[in-house]
Amino acid sequence: MVKTTRAPVTRDRAIRVAMVLADAGGIDSLSMRKLAAELDVEAMSLYYHVKNKGDLLDGMLDAVYSEYFTPRAGDEWRPAMRARAESTRAVLASHPWAITMKSRTSPGTATLGHLDSVIGCLGAAGFPMPMIGHSMSVLDSYVQGFAQQEASLPLDPAGSISAATEEIIAQQSRMDENFPNLAEMARTLILTPGYAYGNEFGFGLELVLDGLEAALVGTPNRSAAASID
Repeated sequence: MVKTTRAPVTRDRAIRVAMVLADAGGIDSLSMRKLAAELDVEAMSLYYHVKNKGDLLDGMLDAVYSEYFTPRAGDEWRPAMRARAESTRAVLASHPWAITMKSRTSPGTATLGHLDSVIGCLGAAGFPMPMIGHSMSVLDSYVQGFAQQEASLPLDPAGSISAATEEIIAQQSRMDENFPNLAEMARTLILTPGYAYGNEFGFGLELVLDGLEAALVGTPNRSAAASID
């Protein structure tokens, strides 16, 4: 019989396998014992690579940040922030358990490096530090909020919510009488062929970017701020 060689367990491999398990069954389904079984090791041996489950979760969250598109100083800020937003949304759709997770100890190197690069990109484009803080806050709030909303809706694989809406419209007379605005939105928007909730993301993102661009244009001493980098 030919023996198969077991891949060595490392911290990175343990984290990546844990992410696959969480993607498949949700974060609440993840346990150290289940992870050890997937890695074909004893549960106690995992503690050579991660201190505890909290350390494992921190590592998973840091790995999620490593998958985001990271803008660099010198990149044109608006396309870079758009690419980062679209990337973040896509990554969170792949790892929905990460949407509301918070670091239990301190952010990892991938997280810190990503954020540092975003700050550098905006700073090089002329954003003063207070506006960089405002910009990152509003962008991240919008993207993560949209991702959380998207994950909570009864969407089909194409991103349509029409199946759930059709059940509501089936009660047409009651809807028209009690919730006429919802009924009208369902008829004229949501049930329109080709409508997908995800299409709303780009509209909102452009509004945010338009607002940041207008604020940047009106910033005093913009050229001086841009020369700091």
